Amino acid sequence: MESGWAADLLLGGIILLGASVQRLAGIGFALVAVPALVLLLGPAEGVVLANCGAGAISAVGLVGSWREVRLAAMVPLVAAAACTVPTGAWAAARLPEPALLVGTGVLVSVGVLLVIRGTRVPALRGAKGALAAGAASGFMNSSAGVGGPAVSLYAVNAGWTVREFVPNAQFYGVTVNAFSVAAKGMPHLTTSFWLVL
Repeated sequence: MESGWAADLLLGGIILLGASVQRLAGIGFALVAVPALVLLLGPAEGVVLANCGAGAISAVGLVGSWREVRLAAMVPLVAAAACTVPTGAWAAARLPEPALLVGTGVLVSVGVLLVIRGTRVPALRGAKGALAAGAASGFMNSSAGVGGPAVSLYAVNAGWTVREFVPNAQFYGVTVNAFSVAAKGMPHLTTSFWLVL
């Protein structure tokens, strides 16, 4: 994508739209922003920018709700994600761009459909379910920028209410996106874009 204020404003608008969805629901930034960011910036830069944006938005949301985070429930999710983030980053760096674009689209579509349907999966309950969801989410977050659906499915199967889910999703978003950015590095964008952002 060519740089310039128009491009920067377009990217900023995508980030704002995704941030608005995340603020309302606790997740959703990536589901809204990743497809557009990947199309405009390419898979590598689009996904890592989504990781930066989702992490920052989660941190802002966590400021007012950090006391409601269930750390014991978060440990297996975060630990499993930490183990699979490097694998997702490795896959994203080595797959050809068309394959990565198709893979990102498929992951986003499948994730959205499963969350919309409220799919119940007995394997996603308890500690083993948290480990499975965290592992899937970590891989998906670092490779395609969409780690939220796996954690959402875990929360649905664990019987979390929306009130319980939102602060925990924000905490998880801060940590998994920090892992993802650490594994891949910061996106290489113009100073003017960072100012708009």
